[in-house]
This record gives sequence, structure tokens and C-alpha cells, in this order.
Amino acid sequence: VQVVESGGGLVQPGGSLRLSCAASGSIAIIHTMGWYRQAPGKQRELVAAITSGGSTNYADSVKGRFTISRDNAKNMAYLQMNSLKPEDTAVYSCNADSTTIWGIRGDYWGQGTQVTVSS
Repeated sequence: VQVVESGGGLVQPGGSLRLSCAASGSIAIIHTMGWYRQAPGKQRELVAAITSGGSTNYADSVKGRFTISRDNAKNMAYLQMNSLKPEDTAVYSCNADSTTIWGIRGDYWGQGTQVTVSS
């Protein structure tokens, strides 16, 4: 299973970005897809997650500003980030909790995409 993120970049405070996550390979089902972030000198934290049924949860720091969504048919997840703040600067990584066609369940990670919020 391969996971690839895209959509990061440099944006001014108050701006928006949309991240995409594509999972591919021998996937039977993706249970939960999540976005995590890690800022320099800090631990990785969960930003948002979405189940196959569409249930979502968000970190308190992004509630009302970020929206996670997914397209089950395409094995993709998205993170719409609005009203970005400098403290949102981090490497954002996608996680896919998946079961392969051989019945093996595991966590699969992308390499991450840098998001920098700065004027």
C-alpha cells in the first residue's frame, strides 16, 4: 500500500490550502484516513480523521477551520484548511488504516507535505 500527499506550500496567515492524500496498491478496504502534523521540536499530533462511514473528529485547535473529507471510490482523502495561522506550520502526513487483499491490516503512511504559514 502506498500513500502520497500533495497540496502543501507557502501561504499567508488567513489563507487557505487543500491537501490531498491518495492511497493505492493491494487495498481491500481503508477503515480510517487521518491527517497528522509535526512541527519542528514538537510531537506528531492528529489533526483530523474520517472513517469509511464518514464520521469525523478534529483536534480542538483546528475545529471550525479545517474540514476532512474522503472519496472511498478513489481511495482518497482531503483536508481543506481555511483561516490558516502561523502555528499551523508543520509537515502534514496522511495515514491510511487499511486491510490488504490478503487480509493484513496495518497503518500506512505517506512521506508528508510541508505547510508553511507566514507573511
